[in-house]
Amino acid sequence: MQTDRPYLGILLMLGFCVLAPLGDSIAKLLGGQVPLTVLLLARFVVQVLLLLPLVWLSGLRLSLPKGTFALTWLRSLLHILGIGFMFSALRFLPLADALAIAFVMPFIMLLLGYWVLGEVVGRQRMAACAVGFVGTLLVIQPNFASVGWPALLPLAVAVVFALFMLVTRQIAKKIDPIALQTISGLQASMILIPILLLQGQLPVAQAPLPSTGILWMLVLLGGIGTIAHLMMTWSLRFAPAATLAPMQYLEIPFGTLIGWIVFSDLPNGLAALGICITIGAGLYIIGRERRLSQHPAPTAAASKAPAPEV
Repeated sequence: MQTDRPYLGILLMLGFCVLAPLGDSIAKLLGGQVPLTVLLLARFVVQVLLLLPLVWLSGLRLSLPKGTFALTWLRSLLHILGIGFMFSALRFLPLADALAIAFVMPFIMLLLGYWVLGEVVGRQRMAACAVGFVGTLLVIQPNFASVGWPALLPLAVAVVFALFMLVTRQIAKKIDPIALQTISGLQASMILIPILLLQGQLPVAQAPLPSTGILWMLVLLGGIGTIAHLMMTWSLRFAPAATLAPMQYLEIPFGTLIGWIVFSDLPNGLAALGICITIGAGLYIIGRERRLSQHPAPTAAASKAPAPEV
């Protein structure tokens, strides 16, 4: 059995919170130079190339357990859509604002758990969800005024990744995380390559090759995204989810700092207020989940209340 090493788990989650917005900043830099489908293919191809040696060294198998075939393909499609919506949003929005809007996902997860899985969601958590949505609207409003409908793209990111997490819940215990990510990369590549061929954006379709600098940035994009996800996954092996979940909100201040350094972007006053409200509501839900897990109610229904998803 793996013993807890909370400091290592916290360090790994901290690495994720730095690397994830860093990868998004590279996607934002490349957004005006590289077609979206090329960005997506680079992200998943590099993921496969990095993970295949780990699969081989670990002696893992890439065969799908019975009953997971359709779910893994659905998960890969949702992964493509989620990252695609985020990369598209970054072409129009400041990095910090896009991240903050997408962080409405935990509230959507809570509501989907209630509507789809029949999980128990009390009035206090529902109220926190409502407050979180208000905070998100405060971030959306100034962006919608300046760029229009693309300000809603991070909301699509949140909905898609909430569905992605629900599907992952159904198969996570049946497939090793590294094997699952490798399979996801392979499936996503198989979906994207025909699309790129039809669009004439692959070299075999007489499209020009990107410059060496752009190619290295594409490799970096895929590498950072893959390593960030592995750091988050491994962090959960060494520290409880209740310890790590609040740390994920550090992604927003790190994203704000990176956006300021790289793009000279900072949220305006209304957006900054919305970010603070969203973070506060999210931390309240996480804190309440932790208290409920430490002092469970005597009813069977209460014992089924889900732990926060990371």
